Amino acid sequence: MATTAATETFTAATAKVPANRLFVILSFLSIYLIWGSTYLAIRYAVETIPPLFTAGIRHLTAGTILLAWALAKGLRPTWGQIRASVVIGFFFFLVAHGLLHWAERVVPSGLASLLIAIEPIMVFLLSSAAARTWRWNGTLLAGILLGLGGVGLLLRGTGLEPVPGLTLGSVAILVSAFSWSLGVVYSRRSHLSGSPLLLSALSLLSGAVMLLLTATVVGEAKEFQLSRVSLKSALALGYLILFGSVIAFTAYNWLMEHYSPTLVATHTYINPVVAVLLGWAYGGEALTAKVALAATLVVAAVVLVDSGTGRFERRT
Repeated sequence: MATTAATETFTAATAKVPANRLFVILSFLSIYLIWGSTYLAIRYAVETIPPLFTAGIRHLTAGTILLAWALAKGLRPTWGQIRASVVIGFFFFLVAHGLLHWAERVVPSGLASLLIAIEPIMVFLLSSAAARTWRWNGTLLAGILLGLGGVGLLLRGTGLEPVPGLTLGSVAILVSAFSWSLGVVYSRRSHLSGSPLLLSALSLLSGAVMLLLTATVVGEAKEFQLSRVSLKSALALGYLILFGSVIAFTAYNWLMEHYSPTLVATHTYINPVVAVLLGWAYGGEALTAKVALAATLVVAAVVLVDSGTGRFERRT
């Protein structure tokens, strides 16, 4: 869920590919591994930091860093970009990230990543509905059915010990994925133009303001005491800010300038696998047969949906 509206609207597949292979490898590894690891980092952060404050502080800090960078480059936003960033900040960060951070108090990070991974299916369905054009092929239909099967398997139970609120948290993550998908569709149809760096900074900041205001209204301010924040939560929040929202985003932005968006989008196949394995290896999350089967179904579904929609793009 780290992709922002600006990067969704920026496609430069024909740009010159750089010669520094090590930098290219490190950039791809960052969006594969870092974004996959953010689910476990969120789980650690919300252990002792209220979830909406966790998301708000994360995006406020990252957005400020990126805005300072954009302003230093001489970039200036238009009113149209500012208005669009508020809408995108609402869908991406207040609703999508707010619910994800809230849900991960009880939902294992691996399960959360698998539920979020169906976003490409939601984006396709919402985009088709918005355009009132439904185009199908066997690959695409197979991907959608596999994705629904994987999610259904997860919601019926993963073989883990029952945790109070797990079902509600899982539903909240599905709503989170739906909101993120709405933001993607809006960003594509709004025809935003300008620097991806600046647009992303504005969206992060607008979302952060809404998150912090909402956190205060619902009473999280009373729960948030620095003396109660554990070192693990503080380090996890710092990791989310520096690595998840600044370094990985910068790598993603750079890759989008030099490589095909389809190639860069392969991170959507890898992130849930990384999240599940890290949750099992370091988060004490059980890797049951149901989880492994669901992970296989969801990842295969994303690959098939991407392949199926890619065929339409090549024909147009």
